[in-house]
Amino acid sequence: MFSILNYLGIYKFYENYLKRQINLQDSPSHIAIILDGNRRWARSRLMPVWMGHLEGASIVTDLLDWCNELNIKIITLYALSSENLQRPDDEVQKILDIISDKLTELINEPKIDLYEVHVKGIGNLHLLPLDLQDKITLIEEKTKHYNRHFFNLALAYGGRFEIIEAVKNVASEVQNGLDPNSIDQNMIENNLSTSHLPNPDPDLVIRTSGEERLSGFLLWQSAYSELVFLDVYWPDFRKIDLMRAIRTYQNRNRRYGE
Repeated sequence: MFSILNYLGIYKFYENYLKRQINLQDSPSHIAIILDGNRRWARSRLMPVWMGHLEGASIVTDLLDWCNELNIKIITLYALSSENLQRPDDEVQKILDIISDKLTELINEPKIDLYEVHVKGIGNLHLLPLDLQDKITLIEEKTKHYNRHFFNLALAYGGRFEIIEAVKNVASEVQNGLDPNSIDQNMIENNLSTSHLPNPDPDLVIRTSGEERLSGFLLWQSAYSELVFLDVYWPDFRKIDLMRAIRTYQNRNRRYGE
């Protein structure tokens, strides 16, 4: 369907229409996306589920272009939760293989250098195979000097685990003499996996597939994020879907609890 619309010029017409409706000077600085619907996308096409994960992974490189064009500085993708690792072994292995291949592509992707993208893996990365950990370390080291854009890949991630680890770090400081009364919000945030970001809290959280929940994603950081739930499976996600979400975000009045 996308190919037909693209061929007829309808997609480009709608894209230009959306572009006139959003203010690129007021784009969200940090967008977080829950990549949902890969398996349902595959099953709806009578394909093995791993093909949904493969098709979903193919969007990542395009996403770098879209974020650069739409003035989005930070993108955080929820690619693999710690709970996902409890799926059948053959599916988990396929997912890990796809992630490994995508990381290899990103390590050698010219757009990473062109857009000066700082790449970081977040989550309980020790749960991942050693070769995958090595690739994450390699791309982090290669891009650590960039600060124009930030690309965070949440792997084996769980929001509760992240907060627990932050509390453990602060508790360790208390054991070393820190006054407990000095513990504040900033101290917790400095021990979260997003502490390296200029804006660790996402302005906008998008979830694809039509499901309407966070599933443990950035629980601390998303306290005042705007949430947009899109009725499109992740493998079908296109730039117009990102633009629609930004339009929705810009039409809201962010009050931060006031």
